[in-house]
Amino acid sequence: MDYFLTERQKAIRELARKIAVEKVRPVRAQLDETSEFPREILSELAKVGLCGIFIPEQYGGTGDGCLGLCLAVEEIARVCAGVCTTFAATALGSMPILVAGSGEQKQKYLPAIASGKALAAFGLTEANAGSDAGAIETTAVSDGDYYVLNGRKQWITNAGEAQIYIIFAMTDKSRGSRGASAIIVEGNTPGMTFGRTENKMGIRASLQREIFFEDCRVPKSNVLGREGMGFIVAMKTLDTTRPGIGALSVGLAQGAYDEAIQHARTRQQFGTSIASFQAIQHMLADMATQIEAARALVFATARMIDAGISGVSKESAMAKVFASDMAMRVTTDAVQILGGYGYMKEYPVEKMMRDAKITQIYEGTNQIQRNIIARHLIKESAGGAQE
Repeated sequence: MDYFLTERQKAIRELARKIAVEKVRPVRAQLDETSEFPREILSELAKVGLCGIFIPEQYGGTGDGCLGLCLAVEEIARVCAGVCTTFAATALGSMPILVAGSGEQKQKYLPAIASGKALAAFGLTEANAGSDAGAIETTAVSDGDYYVLNGRKQWITNAGEAQIYIIFAMTDKSRGSRGASAIIVEGNTPGMTFGRTENKMGIRASLQREIFFEDCRVPKSNVLGREGMGFIVAMKTLDTTRPGIGALSVGLAQGAYDEAIQHARTRQQFGTSIASFQAIQHMLADMATQIEAARALVFATARMIDAGISGVSKESAMAKVFASDMAMRVTTDAVQILGGYGYMKEYPVEKMMRDAKITQIYEGTNQIQRNIIARHLIKESAGGAQE
């Protein structure tokens, strides 16, 4: 299906696919084994303008919006979800600036991101603040024209590699979630240090580290929006970026399906290919149907965002939860179709199954997504009853 893509959008997809096949596929197993940061691949993506695909042209990007980003993400994830997470995390770290930054902040930081000269990171999660984002303990205490940051962040993608960080910290603890602020912190700021690289089940070509703040002084001019808007900035950001996780999930599932159907056509048992067995045919049919359904939902949500439609929390959560649950099912089925081969590291579906699990967890667990969806459904139902 081409989903009514424009010629430009088709070109984006083909370009991302070309880089994924030529640059990512030959090294994906090595990157997974070593947890090596994919600098050379990011450089290739920057050369062709994909690092700034979601950034408006006035700030050095190509202005292709959420759908353009989803197209690129899907093709990269089709080959390696770990490399794709590294790529997509910069979009996540940039989005708060696009959502709430001043013209001056956008002009200062976005061109470097668009060119690939700078990576970004999103610093919300802490040891005691995951799904409960309002429970963050990192503080930003006012001191003249500066904030002094103390605390730590956990599992931050691109930490230690990025040059630009959006850090969520409490500027007024007494106000709960309304006391949080979003602050731009540059990577070379004194008082900011990084922990070890986490040893993970999957997406091992993306790096996650802790970030420590010890009397880290940041200008107040680096606040996004205004003091106390941090929780709103975070939620608006995630509403915009969750379709990207949906696209990553679709790409990951598509890659697993590709491997499964190829194996089914060539694997011989009982004197015929296993693709001739109805049990395998039904599995493949379900996999393909689920992938197309998820892709349609992701693209529809991305188009809503690009059209400037406000209040997309429900649709964004639906795209993320449906696609990521689908990716877990499809990659598991792909391993089953390959049988013993699928369990071996020399075949990529083993890696894809490990990679898929995180899509149900990061950028808001799927349980939290269902809470968001249900809350909006109940609110909409109440509104309809009053009309």
